[in-house]
Amino acid sequence: MLPGLRSAALAVAVALVGTHPVARAADAVPATDPPRIGGHFSLTTADGTEVTDRSFEGKWLLLYFGYTFCPDACPTALNTIAEALDEVGPLAERIQPIFITVDPQRDTPSVLAQYVKAFDPRLIGLSGSAAQIAAAAKDFHVFYRVRQLGNEEYAIDHSSYIYVIDPDGRVVELVTGNLPGHPMAVALKRLIQ
Repeated sequence: MLPGLRSAALAVAVALVGTHPVARAADAVPATDPPRIGGHFSLTTADGTEVTDRSFEGKWLLLYFGYTFCPDACPTALNTIAEALDEVGPLAERIQPIFITVDPQRDTPSVLAQYVKAFDPRLIGLSGSAAQIAAAAKDFHVFYRVRQLGNEEYAIDHSSYIYVIDPDGRVVELVTGNLPGHPMAVALKRLIQ
């Protein structure tokens, strides 16, 4: 191709790309904020006390959704929380760890109370109706689904994140449930101090 024709072809190509509908649509799409994680919950402690996300005024919350029959993810996450609380020392007084069950059928108040205390006496177990739990899970973008195992047995597939919530109710950090306690303690010290 002759140099003059090459320049003209390039100019036409650039002009066409600028007027192409896909190019314009991409330019016109406004940037969107990521979905807000977190919100409100209204649930019950093992001793029957009604609590909401506002019941822990001035506290940092470590929130985890799981169930007591969970074979691996939940014990790992709750151990992480307990280790981190021990490592942060006096700062732990400013933190409230919370375990919300996604299995209210099997996680009766007494089962839930014994389970959380086995990990750390500061940990509070919360339950509620299926609708209350579903509403809380939806606000925190928690995935959970019952998987039938046969012989009337079931497991619950669920996401495994620890939500670090500041005293103003904002999720400020999302920690994977399999993170060791030390890195979580470091993150908590950085956030709280």
